[in-house]
This record gives sequence, structure tokens and C-alpha cells, in this order.
Amino acid sequence: MRKFTSAVVSAVVAFAGLTLATATPAQALSGGEYVALGDSYASGVGAGSYDPASGDCKRSTLNYAHQWAAKHPKFTLKDVSCSGATIADVRNNQLSALSSNTKLVTLTVGGNDAQFTSVVKGCLQESDSYCRTATSWMSYYAKNQLVDELASLYRDIHAKAPNAVVWTFGYPQALSTSCSYLSSAKIGYMNGFADALAEGAGAAAVKGAVYNIDVRSAFKGHGACGSDPWINDITGDITEVYHPNLTGYTQGYAAAFPYVAP
Repeated sequence: MRKFTSAVVSAVVAFAGLTLATATPAQALSGGEYVALGDSYASGVGAGSYDPASGDCKRSTLNYAHQWAAKHPKFTLKDVSCSGATIADVRNNQLSALSSNTKLVTLTVGGNDAQFTSVVKGCLQESDSYCRTATSWMSYYAKNQLVDELASLYRDIHAKAPNAVVWTFGYPQALSTSCSYLSSAKIGYMNGFADALAEGAGAAAVKGAVYNIDVRSAFKGHGACGSDPWINDITGDITEVYHPNLTGYTQGYAAAFPYVAP
């Protein structure tokens, strides 16, 4: 495994939209236990190939954790991510997978705490004014209270896995400007909400001493309704709406992972 020198860190920051949130560089990793935590964006909803044993958690064998682990056989993946998970769910149902033997942790969570599904549903069904109000309230939450809630979770992860490097992955803007079934105002409000989630995740990473990858730049130009979408549109499985498709998980998430194969 290549050592994470300051030059490598700087390159990753520039390329992947990384929030560098710890006082010292991440230690070099040569292998060990890798635990994947989080919600539907972590479990891979939208990618297909769901593990039947995961039930409603809908863990895909093609999510970003599995894709990365497949290229790094010296790591043993323990994926406990689950669709619909909130911060409380991660704390109560997933952190038990961590131990002093854990060397790497990845996580995406917070969207459900910010009522992502309800906000999207409201914006799809209600007026521009309703969408503006809903996204404004939840954007404020994402950049304020959610920051502290995430940082507290990150501290709990450090306590459970004191020898692990922790990487958090944020959420992309879901919509292109080509979504004809939405007004331009709604598209702006909804993408602004995604920006608030991403900004909150970055701020929480600093407070909670973890590394955060802002995936918005990777997904730029690949929103739902566009010519090359990496996000599932409203057609198809309703549970996959505005979640990445397989290309999104591969090019937007797995490709942004900063560690390279040893």
C-alpha cells in the first residue's frame, strides 16, 4: 500500500473534493478488516445485484464498498449498511460491527435524518412554494444541527474502532436541468438541498476528525434526466429514485476512493 504522504493527500484533495479533517495524515494501510456503515447510498440502492440475505437493507454486491474491496483482497469487508438508516440506526444497529481490529471504515449517512424522502416527495407533488419551504428548512438543519449529530457519531466510531481510518462519502446533486416534469425553481431548490447536505458533511468531518469526500464534482453533468445520467430517475423501482445507478456507484463513488491498490 502506498504511504499517504502530504503530496498524495494534496493531490487527492484537489481531485476528489476531500475535506481533510484530522490533525495528522492517515496511516498507511496494508490490509485488515474493513467495515462499511450507512444508509441506502452506502448499501448501494440503485445499483441492483442485491444480496437476498440483506432483506430490506438492500445491500448491493456492487456498492462502493464491495467494488473497492474486490480490488483490495488484503482487506476483509464487513458490510452492515442498510437502506433507510438514520444516524441513530447506525449507532444502535451497525457500530457493533466495529472493534479494535477494524482498520478501515466508510460511511454515508444523514440524508434520512434530513427527511430526504419526504422532501423529494413533497417537491414532486406540491407547489414551488412548498418545495422552497421544505428544502430551506432541511437545508438549515443540514448545515447546523446535523453537523453536531454527525460529529458525535464519528466520535463514537473512533471509540469503537480506535485503530481505524474513517472515510465518509457525501451525497451528489440528483437533478440535471433537463427534468421537464419539474420547474427550474424546484430543480434549484432540490439541488440546493443536496449542497447543504454536502456542506454539512464537510463541516461535521472537521469536528469529528474523519476524512470526507464530496462527490458533487464527480457527479457534475450526470444528474437524473440528463444525457449521461448516473442517477436513477422517477421511472422504474420507486425505492431507487434519485439514487445512483451502477455507473454512479462506480464512477462517482468507488472511483473517488483515495486509496489505491497495493
